[in-house]
Amino acid sequence: MKIRNDITAASLQPKIDRLWQLSAEKIRLINQEYDITKGSPVFTVQGKYTTRGWTEWTEGFRYGAEVLQYDATGEEEFLEEARKHTVAQMASHVGHFGVHDHGFNNVSTYGNLLRLMNEGRIPENKWERDFYEIALKISGAVQARRWTNIKTLPVENGGYIYSFNGPHSLFVDTIRSVRALMVSHRLGHSLMGENDIKVSLLERGTKHSIATAMYSVYYGEGRDSYDLRGRTAHESIFNTNDGNFRSPNSQQGFSGFTTWTRGLAWAMVGFAEQLESLASFSDEELSALGGRSAIESIYLKAAKATCDFYIENTAADGIPYWDTGAPQLYQLGDYTERASDPYNAYEPVDSSAAAIGSQGLLRLGKYLQDQGQPEEGNRYWQAGLTAVDSLFQEPYLSVDPQHQGLLLHSVYHRPNGWDYIPEGQQVPCGESSMWGDYHAREVALYLHRINQNQPYYTYLGAVK
Repeated sequence: MKIRNDITAASLQPKIDRLWQLSAEKIRLINQEYDITKGSPVFTVQGKYTTRGWTEWTEGFRYGAEVLQYDATGEEEFLEEARKHTVAQMASHVGHFGVHDHGFNNVSTYGNLLRLMNEGRIPENKWERDFYEIALKISGAVQARRWTNIKTLPVENGGYIYSFNGPHSLFVDTIRSVRALMVSHRLGHSLMGENDIKVSLLERGTKHSIATAMYSVYYGEGRDSYDLRGRTAHESIFNTNDGNFRSPNSQQGFSGFTTWTRGLAWAMVGFAEQLESLASFSDEELSALGGRSAIESIYLKAAKATCDFYIENTAADGIPYWDTGAPQLYQLGDYTERASDPYNAYEPVDSSAAAIGSQGLLRLGKYLQDQGQPEEGNRYWQAGLTAVDSLFQEPYLSVDPQHQGLLLHSVYHRPNGWDYIPEGQQVPCGESSMWGDYHAREVALYLHRINQNQPYYTYLGAVK
């Protein structure tokens, strides 16, 4: 991508304001038209949200979007809808033992509502606070229960939160969902096991993050013949009998040896957030896990590598294609030298990866700036602004009042062929996803709050 240095967060505010106007229309349209009995809305087909049974991982983004809308605009209708929907629909997600997505569903809803109460944006109410807190406490413990022990980590008794594929499967996505454990821990909760053994959620969350850095991210250090610094594997496979790593794999990317860019984006923002969160944990807590310095070094190495890979392998405007090893991508020539083309005939872009990844770039840039590294920090910060600037205008921003999606040209599952291809096009385009729309709103809120001199937006805002 071509990083622009002429953009500031403040200069993007008109585009951010326009996004919130469109966002309000989209939320109202979905609430009016979507049939909740069909299940959680996942992605659009011809502009209307549809479901796709795989796992229930998107419902929290739908109602979390209502919280973000209220946060940005103060429109009471969205707060009331978010409260109502969270109570009515989200309980099953709190106790869902079958998924690795608690940070997506529950921190986006209960967590954001509790954050607003902590900030004084909604009135203090003990019963409401208790309700949100117990949901977040249980969610973190339930998520941590999906645990596989592994070997060869820089901490003893390593392990990871396994994906819905089973105990052998570590997904790169979960680095952003691990925040469910961190919130639960900061609220004073633990996972209680057999014989009343108390398991630290900070320990499990940190070990999972380290495992992701070790096995999901590559560093150009000769790990295999395709070891490019910063590339990620969607899935890492382990032998559960002996805890040894076996191979990279991919469910939604082209292969285990190419980089599915949404997985890359999850790593970018996930490691940047975990870097930010380290300040909230004591040296004593972190000492048993290798110590603050060692953990920070692991997270920073992964965050920089993945963000650099994104910058190097993304179209000039900051919007990536769905996989950097997609089989027909060569037909586009040097696509990094020109703006992305969602209507091309060969491979789809994935705007949702840009929405997620841009927040990772911004957070890493801010982190480095705060650490006294302005030159390096500014590079990532400006890269994030470059991607946001492209996302928050056509052809990516959805301006059609009949289209339920907010961010166009998102891709869900290219290998399975789930994404809609419009008549006259060769690849999926023109559609939205619930995670893409949510993360467009989230990065907009991140910048909006900075522009308005409001408290810095972090998931640990859920903890008073």
